[in-house]
This record gives sequence, C-alpha cells and structure tokens, in this order.
Amino acid sequence: MQPADPRAAKRAHGHTISVCLPARNEASTIGAIVREIRDELMAGDATDRFVDEIVVIDDGSNDATAAVAREAGAHVVAESEVLPEAGPGSGKGNVLWKSLQVCHGDLLCWVDADLANFRADTVTKLLTPLLADRDTLLVKAAYARSFEGAPTGGGRVTELVARPLVSLLFPKLADIAQPLGGEYAARREALEVLPFVEGWGVELGLLIDLVERFGRDAVAQVDLGTREHRNRPVEQLAAESMSIIATALRRAGLMQFDGPTLELLRADVEGNVDAEPVEIRERPPIATLAAYRERHTSRS
Repeated sequence: MQPADPRAAKRAHGHTISVCLPARNEASTIGAIVREIRDELMAGDATDRFVDEIVVIDDGSNDATAAVAREAGAHVVAESEVLPEAGPGSGKGNVLWKSLQVCHGDLLCWVDADLANFRADTVTKLLTPLLADRDTLLVKAAYARSFEGAPTGGGRVTELVARPLVSLLFPKLADIAQPLGGEYAARREALEVLPFVEGWGVELGLLIDLVERFGRDAVAQVDLGTREHRNRPVEQLAAESMSIIATALRRAGLMQFDGPTLELLRADVEGNVDAEPVEIRERPPIATLAAYRERHTSRS
C-alpha cells in the first residue's frame, strides 16, 4: 500500500532524501530539471521539504553545465574532487559511486541530466515505494522511450542488447521494463555494499547484484509514462553495448576480463581497423573505504 502523503511518511520515518544528477555537457537541460525539483519539492521550511538536497556531480564538462546547475540551485561538485585517494576513474558508474560520498540522504534518487520533459513527480513516484515498504531497496522507473518525434522507438541498446541478455541469462529480471534506465531510487544501506561498474554497465550491474544479494522482491517499478532523452547516433552506441555485454557475461560467470578496458574493433570500408577502449573497471563497495565510513554513520 502506498502512503497517502509521501511527505508525511518521510517525516514519520526520519528519512533524508538526496536527488543526484550525474552530468557531463548537459547545460541545455540541467537547469530546468534542477529548478523543477527545487521549486516543487524543496519549498517551505526544512521540516516540510520532500527533497533535502539536489547534488550535481559534474563529470569534466567543457560547457556551462556546472554554472547553470549552480545558478538553478544545485550543490555542484566536480567528480575529480571526490575521493581522490581512491584513484582515477571514468564513466557514469564512477560518478554514481562517488555520489554516495557526496550526498547525505539515506534515500537517494538519481535522475538523468538530459531529460527534456522532466517533472518533479518523477522523484516523488520513485521514492514513494521506499517510504511505503521497508523491504523495498531499489525502485526502477518504467516508461516508453520516444524517438525522433514518435512516442516509442527509443532505448535501442535496451531492446537490442540488454533485453536479450536478461532473457537469456537473468530471466527472473525479465519483468523489469527499463533495466538500463537512469532514473531510480534506492536505500543507501543497499547501495553502499554493492560494487559499481564504472562505465555504461552500471545500471545493469547494480540491478543484477542487488537482486542476487537481497532477492527479487527488493526491487519495485513505477510507471513514469513517456521519457524524452537525447538520442545519440547509432555508431555511438556500440561502446555502451559492449560494456553492458561484458557486465552481463561477468555476472553470469561466463567470462572474466583481465584488464580495465576492452577494445571495440571497428573497420572502415578499406579494411583498416581502429580500436576504441571500453571501460569495464568496477569500483568496490564504497562501505569498504575508510573515508566513506568516517563521513557517513551507519543507518539501520
């Protein structure tokens, strides 16, 4: 049963909520997203706010992403300044892992920074199952992906790569509508004990690992309608696909990889082959880091 008033449920249980946007070169969209969250979910005094903080982790943007997000009301932190003692990393998963260090909430909600039709009720809907059921640890967004003006047709990597992999290797997750979706909420206590794939495989890796550790019933879904993301050219999707394939094969125990990256080989019409590095490193559970334990007290 869902709580009639999520704000009251949040207060009753003493939760703190962080919304985090990992961002690289998203100046055109990030300001509107931050303002929507700030105006709709952070209005009023501290006891009445649904969201306690908006954090943007800027992953080396070379546009005005950081300035736009800061002006809109977010707390902006450069990825390179977080946990430097842990060594360099790269990719979206690395940013998400570091956001656990920066954010203060015991409930975290991640939102993609390239959404064109964002509404604040996305955050409320994603967090409500966590407020309603203590046994729910992860809430994934379910939605249709628009493509070039059509209401469906987006999510090409999901349909052509992730869904077949899940069907073959992890069929108990087949009912997850968007296994690669970047909008989801979770309890810190679950996230901090899981490894994070640094590259594009992070969402699938977290989903598989959380279900393996805590069971399928720990994951819920909420319907968010239609999402409008930036759609990249198809040739840019191969590296993302390779990272996801590697993540699935590793977790299924079918293949192990020695190095931090794989080589995506692509030939031109003359037969010349170029190699593109694909990030597959993984960050360890962040609770294993002394700096994290010093900053964040354990939560029951």
